[in-house]
Amino acid sequence: MATLERIHLAIIRAVDQHGSLTAAAEQLHLTQSALSHTMRKLEDQLGVAIWRREGRSLQPTQAGEYLLAVANRLLPQLNHAEERIRQFARGESGALRIGMECHPCYQWLLKIVSPYLAAWPMVDVDVKQKFQFGGIGALFGYEIDMLVTPDPLYKPGLRFEPVFDYEQVLVVGPGHPLRHAPHAQAEQLVEETLITYPVSIDRLDVYTQFLMPAGIQPKRHKPIETTDIMLQMVASGRGVAALPRWLVDEYAAKLDIAAVKLGEHGIAKQIFLGIRETDADIDYLSAFVQLARGDRR
Repeated sequence: MATLERIHLAIIRAVDQHGSLTAAAEQLHLTQSALSHTMRKLEDQLGVAIWRREGRSLQPTQAGEYLLAVANRLLPQLNHAEERIRQFARGESGALRIGMECHPCYQWLLKIVSPYLAAWPMVDVDVKQKFQFGGIGALFGYEIDMLVTPDPLYKPGLRFEPVFDYEQVLVVGPGHPLRHAPHAQAEQLVEETLITYPVSIDRLDVYTQFLMPAGIQPKRHKPIETTDIMLQMVASGRGVAALPRWLVDEYAAKLDIAAVKLGEHGIAKQIFLGIRETDADIDYLSAFVQLARGDRR
C-alpha cells in the first residue's frame, strides 16, 4: 500500500509553480534524479500516473490535479503550524498577517495597529494587499490570518466580525454644483468624471448601490491607485470620487473638498474583519478584533 508523504505533495506543488522537474528540484534542494525517482516510485505504488508530458512541459492528470488541490490546501496549514511551534519555542506570541480588500481602510487600520503593537510587543504585524487566490482564498490558504473587507463573503470555516460603521459619500471640489446640495442623485453624475480605486466595477458601491440601479453611467471612469492623488484631482476640479465620510473629513482639513450624501438615504457600510474559525481562540488575534470594535466613529 502506497504511503502519501509530505515530500510528494511538496514536489507536486513545486512542479506546478515552477513548470518543470528541474526547477522544482532546485527549489526543494533535491537532485532531479532523486525527485524523479521519488515520484516514479509513488506512481508505481498508486498504480496511476500523476503527470503526462506535453512537449517540454508536464501537465497533471486527473489524479495529479486532485493531489495538487490537496497539496495547496494542506501544505500551507502544515507550514503555518510549524511556524507557530517555532514561535512558541522562541517565546514569541506569533505574527499577525493582515490582508486588505479595502483601499481606504488602510488609514483606518493604522489607527488600530499603533495601540495594538504597544499592547502586544511580542507580536509582529504585516499587511498584504495582493493575494495569490484573492482575499478569501488567502485566508483558506494561510497566506494571511485576518482579512479587512467591506464586503464579507460568508463561507464555512470563516468568521466575519463587523468592527466599524461608516457612510460612503460623493466627494466634490470647490465650486462644484453639488457642493451644498442635501444629496446627490445618480442622474447628476452623467456628465462627470468619476475617480475610483482600480478595482472592478462590481466591487464599487457607487456603481452597485447608486449608479447601476438608476441605469446611469458617468461620462468617464478614471481609476487612481492612491487616495492622496485621487483627492488632489477632485480638489483641482478634475472629477468627483466616492469615499468613506470619515476619510473625506480628515482630508478636508488640508484640501478644498466636501462630502455629499449619495442618494436621499445615503449608503451605509461596515468594515469587517474575517478570520478562520479555527483561529478564533488565539489571544493576540481576538485582541485585535476587540480593539478594532472599540474604534467606531
